[in-house]
Amino acid sequence: MLNRNFEPVTSDTVLVEELVAVLAPAPAGLRRWSVMNAIRRNRRAAGRDIPLKMEAEVERTFRRFCAADGARSSTTARFRRPPESAGEVWALNPAWSPQTPEI
Repeated sequence: MLNRNFEPVTSDTVLVEELVAVLAPAPAGLRRWSVMNAIRRNRRAAGRDIPLKMEAEVERTFRRFCAADGARSSTTARFRRPPESAGEVWALNPAWSPQTPEI
């Protein structure tokens, strides 16, 4: 499967797009539980498969592209954990811009 730029689409690419779609309307972020529920709801509505290990895959992808986990700089990370929020809150990283290199 290829994307618009004729590059291979990986499961990470799809999960990142799903996370962005869920988190974009909530600049302050959403609790992890709400993110998982929204992804499940979107997949059901689209008639897509919901694998048994979906939550683990989503969490792995979030952490891989998260500024707080140190794997990426704050400008290339797509996601963050807002420090002002209590609990497990996920949000889009406002420092990330679409001009940064893709996945």
